[in-house]
Parts: sequence; C-alpha cells; structure tokens
Amino acid sequence: MNSHDTTSDQHCYFFKFGLLVTGKTEVEHIPKLFRTLMELRICSFEVIRKVEQLDVRTSVKKLKMVGTGKDIANKEAERIGFPAREYLKYPCTYVLLLDDLEHNRTDRAPQIFDKYRNVLDTILLDQKHRASVHFLVNMLEAYYFADAATVNGVLGTSLNDYEGDVETIRHPKGELKQIYSGFNEKEHGGQILDRLDVEKVLSDPNTCASLRTLFAWCLKALGQIPTDKYQVSSGKLSNITKAQLDNI
Repeated sequence: MNSHDTTSDQHCYFFKFGLLVTGKTEVEHIPKLFRTLMELRICSFEVIRKVEQLDVRTSVKKLKMVGTGKDIANKEAERIGFPAREYLKYPCTYVLLLDDLEHNRTDRAPQIFDKYRNVLDTILLDQKHRASVHFLVNMLEAYYFADAATVNGVLGTSLNDYEGDVETIRHPKGELKQIYSGFNEKEHGGQILDRLDVEKVLSDPNTCASLRTLFAWCLKALGQIPTDKYQVSSGKLSNITKAQLDNI
C-alpha cells in the first residue's frame, strides 16, 4: 500500500477522509456511502461541515491571496478553503467536497468544478492534491434507483432496478416522492444508505461515471490496486472530475 504522507514524512496505516457536503441528507448520513471502503479497516469518513453550493456567478467581496496571483470570495475561503486546510494539518488525512449536481446546473458543471478547485488550490497550495471535488449526479438519491431491493426493503415499494444510467434521472428526489408520498430524504435516505449496495450500483461499467470517479480517487488515496470492484479498472469515469486521479 502506498501510504506515504507528504505532511509528516511518515507511513500511514489509517486514513481519515473529511467531507464537505452540500446536501441535508449528506450531513447526517453520507459516510455510510463509503461503508465498503471502511470495511477495509484502513480508513474512516466524517463530515467536516455543510457548505453552500457554488455556482458561476461572480462574487463581490474578494480575498486576495498574497503570493498566488489569485483572489477568491471571502465566504468561499471561510466555508471551504479554511476548513479543508485545518483538516489537512493532520497527517494521513484527505478532504472530499461532494456537491449534489441538480439537473438545472449540469450544463455549468465544468465551470462549477473549476470554481471549487480554484478555492481549494488557492488555499491549500502544495497540499491541494490531498483534496478533491466530486458531483453526486443528479443528487444523492439517484443512486438509490440502482439498488431497488434496498429501496423496497425500506419503503415497502415494488421498484425494479433502473434501466440505464441513474445519473441521467432528471429529479430523483422528486421521483421518489411521487412513488412514495411520505418519503423523507433524511430519515428514509439514512435507512437506505445503511444498506445500499454500492458495488451493485457501480457494477455496470457504462453507468455512474461521477460516483465511480469518487471511489476511484478514494481507492488511489488509500494505495489500493485498481480491480474490477466498482469497475474502476475499465468503467466509465467523469470527464469533469477524473483529471484529479492524475494529481494524487
């Protein structure tokens, strides 16, 4: 296992991933998505804080970063950059920023990604490779549709696994509320995430490119050799976020 950490010149035998998240369900339950990685017994996942989604609108108040030639919005530095930097002060740590990419923002996804990356790169400097940005497309709830048995077990529905790429579902949360009127994104979402079979969700190499790229980045951070698990060896990756795999 590649377990060399650049902050401490020490070998790491256990890694901590700090999560910056934009969704309500994620604040309480998103570490459960990484349950199979934690079963390796070499890592843990914890939420650092909930952050506001960034978009490509121009911010007014800027913070000039001396020596970088860049400036970023004050609130972006305070809510994203500084918490990430604080978390990475400790050895054997990584930061993941997870944004629910709703359908009405998908056309701006490359620019939104660049904006997040600019904040992290500007604040983290030579530690920027220890942080990555990923999208849950289109919202975390999309992935529930790839494991219908789990949803049925929680909600008592009779769904079949979605035919096609769940990352193309326009409004998965709305779909769930139409199917089950009492759907509560935090209560039921937490129960679903307790049991969601991520290996099944990522079993089709032609679907879920964004989620697969997230898992591929985590596996590389952990020094794990790519295998057919999660189809990271040959499966489809996100054109927007996959470049980060070359930088870690």
